[in-house]
Amino acid sequence: MLAVVGPTASGKTSLAVDLALAIGNTEIISADSRQVYRGMDIGTGKDIAEYRRGDIVVPTHLLDIVDAGEKYNLFEFQRDFLVAYNDIMERGAFPLMCGGSGMYVESVLKGYRLLPVPENPLLRQSLEDKSLEELTAILSQYKALHNNTDTDTKKRAIRAIEIEEYYRTCPVEERTFPQIKCLTVGVAVDREVRRERISRRLHERLENGMVAEVQGLLERGVLPEQLIYYGLEYKFLTQYIIGELSYDEMVKGLEIAIHQFAKRQMTWFRGMEKRGVHIHWIDVMLPREQQVEQIKELLYD
Repeated sequence: MLAVVGPTASGKTSLAVDLALAIGNTEIISADSRQVYRGMDIGTGKDIAEYRRGDIVVPTHLLDIVDAGEKYNLFEFQRDFLVAYNDIMERGAFPLMCGGSGMYVESVLKGYRLLPVPENPLLRQSLEDKSLEELTAILSQYKALHNNTDTDTKKRAIRAIEIEEYYRTCPVEERTFPQIKCLTVGVAVDREVRRERISRRLHERLENGMVAEVQGLLERGVLPEQLIYYGLEYKFLTQYIIGELSYDEMVKGLEIAIHQFAKRQMTWFRGMEKRGVHIHWIDVMLPREQQVEQIKELLYD
């Protein structure tokens, strides 16, 4: 398999499409945690037209597979990835994974072995009246808390405790995941170039109907808190639409948040390298033909 990774606004999707066409008989598996949702297109950068070159459309998997408002997790991604990967291989095509969701990418490249964790109604009932501070203290008894992702809301903290308790009390065989031989390439983009691209793309999306997209999701019955859960564009635009932020506050806050997100993406990819994933970085400023040729040489070698 070939994998193309990089931060938001780096141009990794268009590079992946060009590579797919240059290699031939290649299909793309998306590794993006938000592009799985139907109707969340502009805000997630899910430019379907990008997969087309003239009359040729590159087959793509794991886009638009979940309704907006639902929650999709790493376990489900691994499951759906394997279905797509095996289907591509059985048909004699070549799989190319492309995405910026570092944990999704790494779960495949490092073969994370995950277990589905069922809900525990009794445990949830015993925790529902506790404060977020109390839940955080309980969770810290199970594991060291390196970030606040599991404890930013009571609901997430309860689910995190539920998962840890399941792993502690229900020892079962780990789910197997195949070791896939993969060439991983990263799109290297200078920090200032990345910032300029992010800012320009944000304003283009706002001009091209991103507010209307979020408004439409709300009108179709997706709850504000469900959209806010997805973060970034959907969080800030929802807060603007329901009156919590002015337009200028929304734009300024969102722009800062996307820059911070891109920085975190790069931190994750650098961490992947430390954890044993070899990423061949390709300079985004090179002519596209040269980028493609460099990667093809690496792949065939």
